[in-house]
Amino acid sequence: MSHYLVRRTAILLGSLFLAAVALFVLLRLLPGDPANALLPVGATPDQIDAARRELGTDASLPSQFLSWLAGIARLDLGKSLISTLPVGPEITARLPVTVPLTLTAFVLAVLVAVPVGVLAAARADRWYGPVINAVTQLGIAVPALWLGLLLIAGFALNLHVLPAGGFPPDGWADPGLALQSLILPCLTVALVMAASMIRYVRAATLDVLGADYLRTARALGAGAREAMWRHGLRNAAVPVIAVLAMELATTFLGAVVVESVFALPGLGSLLVRGISQHDYPVIQGVMLVSTATVLVVGFLGDVAQRLVDPRLRLRSAS
Repeated sequence: MSHYLVRRTAILLGSLFLAAVALFVLLRLLPGDPANALLPVGATPDQIDAARRELGTDASLPSQFLSWLAGIARLDLGKSLISTLPVGPEITARLPVTVPLTLTAFVLAVLVAVPVGVLAAARADRWYGPVINAVTQLGIAVPALWLGLLLIAGFALNLHVLPAGGFPPDGWADPGLALQSLILPCLTVALVMAASMIRYVRAATLDVLGADYLRTARALGAGAREAMWRHGLRNAAVPVIAVLAMELATTFLGAVVVESVFALPGLGSLLVRGISQHDYPVIQGVMLVSTATVLVVGFLGDVAQRLVDPRLRLRSAS
């Protein structure tokens, strides 16, 4: 297991480096010059060159990249080209909105998806098995933005029971208002994620139900529930853990997008502002944090799989 952790950590660090390279290069391929955001319309070429020197964008791309990597090694993501504020503390200040939204939506999705997915597989011959399957297909096809707008129209504009968007200026100083402002965004992300999770849980459960070891346990006298509990769930959990890790990463990215619909001051609004202003350090910082989160969650999912299934540990050792 220790050898696997060392190898998997090396892969994680290599993936982070490649992601940083791709992010840096792709941003420089986008049209527009961040120096123009600091200058009025009709600025002279000399003024543009001076602004580029001030921002450091006149240096060669390798020099800019190495300078950025050196800052990351010091946990310094640079300063915003527009506000001149440090990017790291600005991202940290917005995580209390994005992280609770992500985790709450993910927990809600799991609480719905696991029992419903198992039920859809165990009762596939009943009328509600195909109904659950059809509803999940519809849920996967529904865009999160459109679902968010429907929830706003129903609960905020028509019923007036929940706010349409925004977040308390004092943040979590008033937990009641903060939680109330996150209900609709959480439901939006959770419903979309649950539809996808249900299908994965259903497929994993169907594979287990048709396995030889489960039939053998039944033949030896174990009841259906006992055989599923003692032998089926652990085997079904192995592929489901990988899916849940992937879905948690997707939930984080989906939360960033949904924040723009509900005007939440999280990473989503910071990213949109950075893109509109061609603020490279802000865009790089938010995207790097998002990419690192996805990779770390995948890493933890792989480790959790090996803790659950000893066969994977033996395979890694060999």
